[in-house]
Amino acid sequence: MIRFIIRRAVFLVATVFVVSVLAFVLPYLSEADPARMILRARMGGELALDPATVEALRRQFGLDQPIPVQYLRWLEAAVTGDFGQSFTNRQPVGGIVIRALGVSFLLALAALLLATVIAVPLGILAALRPGGKRDSLIMTLTQGLVALPEYWLAPLGMLVFALWLGWLPAAGWTSPMSVILPASVLSLRPLAYLLGVTRASMITVLESPYITAARSRGLSQLLTLRRHALKNAMVPVMTLFSIWLAGTLGGSVVIEVIFNIPGLGRVMYDAVVNADMPVLQAGVIATVGLAIVINTLTDIGYAVLNPAILVGESSG
Repeated sequence: MIRFIIRRAVFLVATVFVVSVLAFVLPYLSEADPARMILRARMGGELALDPATVEALRRQFGLDQPIPVQYLRWLEAAVTGDFGQSFTNRQPVGGIVIRALGVSFLLALAALLLATVIAVPLGILAALRPGGKRDSLIMTLTQGLVALPEYWLAPLGMLVFALWLGWLPAAGWTSPMSVILPASVLSLRPLAYLLGVTRASMITVLESPYITAARSRGLSQLLTLRRHALKNAMVPVMTLFSIWLAGTLGGSVVIEVIFNIPGLGRVMYDAVVNADMPVLQAGVIATVGLAIVINTLTDIGYAVLNPAILVGESSG
């Protein structure tokens, strides 16, 4: 197990390093002058820029140095959590990204937990009689959710639950009630996938010989599910949960913009609009880094539930 964890940790560090290189060169991919980007972000608009001012700013930020030198200086500061200041509001980028990442993580976790709480019981019910009326009804209703776009569901939810009924806040991030509506909309798509995986996994497990043997010993269906089926059936569900959690962290831009949530998606959207490269660079690293950490923890949890994976790792 220790060797398995070390290999995953090395992979994590190497991946984050590669991502840091890609994030750093983002300003240079467009062939735009970073110094001019900084000035335009601060002054706004496509104003005529004084060449002397541009050159002074380039020297101030070390942009006149070779790119490898700039990267090493940037990486040295980034390792300590210093990603510089935002071009637009001149606040420390680290604080901006950490606050936004916390909001996005809470939103994503709430959405995925809600989806799981609904999907797992329904998936089990559907798997007990595959092909039956109950199975068909559950799968038809839930799979239909995949076709509903979030940019349509979000305004509809605001209209019904905020404006007409007055049960929930229409937008913002001011109280626990603010989480309910955006998390509900964000949960619908992963709910359908989690339900499908739960159903398929449970059908496979229920057809296994050890389940047949348990039933032949006189165990009830409920006891068989609880003692023997759930643990093995939940491994693919846990894997998919982690994938959706990692993806939702950087993929909730539409929800965060519509509901005016100060999460990482909204922050990075504003950074792209304003050409705020330090925020965008730190946001990319934070998103990818946290996603890798989540997947690494999932791999470790998967190995705990299924120790056979450790044998495969050691033989590979």
